[in-house]
Amino acid sequence: MAVTATDPIKILFAILLPPLGVFMEVGFKGHFWLNILLTLFGFIPGIIHALYVILKH
Repeated sequence: MAVTATDPIKILFAILLPPLGVFMEVGFKGHFWLNILLTLFGFIPGIIHALYVILKH
């Protein structure tokens, strides 16, 4: 769970457009599709999930 040089960029994208931040971290896997769903239901849950995925991986 080391912080890489691209993490600040991913976090910025996670705040502005959550699915893009998740895509940059995991690609087209389950977390990406879940994040799209959460973002459609509410922008804040999408941001929270995106930050979780980026900081967890």
